[in-house]
Amino acid sequence: MKITLLCENQVCDMKWHAEWGFSALIEHENGSVLFDTGYSDVYIRNADLGGIDLDRVDLLCLSHFHLDHTRGLLNHPFSDKKQIIMHPRILDAMRRPAKKKERETYSRILQVIESDFDIVTATTPYEFAEGAWFMGEIPRLNDFEHGGYKDDPMPDDTALCFATDKGAIVVAGCSHAGICNIAQYAKQITGQPLYAIIGGFHLLEDENPPVSETIEFFKTEKVENLLPMHCVDFPAMVEFHKAFGIEKFSAGDVIEI
Repeated sequence: MKITLLCENQVCDMKWHAEWGFSALIEHENGSVLFDTGYSDVYIRNADLGGIDLDRVDLLCLSHFHLDHTRGLLNHPFSDKKQIIMHPRILDAMRRPAKKKERETYSRILQVIESDFDIVTATTPYEFAEGAWFMGEIPRLNDFEHGGYKDDPMPDDTALCFATDKGAIVVAGCSHAGICNIAQYAKQITGQPLYAIIGGFHLLEDENPPVSETIEFFKTEKVENLLPMHCVDFPAMVEFHKAFGIEKFSAGDVIEI
């Protein structure tokens, strides 16, 4: 499996572009998927820099409705009508956004989705290729993760998981549902122990995140590869580095498993 980070908050070197957002191209044994599109055209510009033809991607998946993961659809480069997989709440949230100032933007994104893509909605695990799942709605399985964002329970927040000969690989967009909830559910879906957890873990100091509980969870699970990024702030990243010696990956980095 090869995961190219097309959008992240930081860059691996000055050749690449960054913004607050997330997008990853995941090339696996049975195809390729673009997971999220960031906020702007950064994912496209970085793909060009990396010599990647996004038009060859098999399909798209969205982790949740927030703009730093979906607004890049306004700039999409696809010449054909690709399949896009999401939780149905994404469409509802875009039709009726809570913030008035975002209504026009979400309306434009929704128009692009409905006109340019073949929409598949799923609340339960959806196997889009052999051994590759859009996870659907994430059960809240522990008592230490909030499982939402502020007052929004975020039922649409989800991730992708893959069964491999090394164990389950999880790629998360933002983990509003809780990265440990996501990881536990990925074990159920794949029937495998956890091997790698990659992406946004949503551990931000001003939200009183369960950093120590999350670290203990991953120690217990003996996850070999932990790569937190995007919505993980510096204090949380320091704690992960002390516990696991993790390396911070950024836009332009390629993760090969």
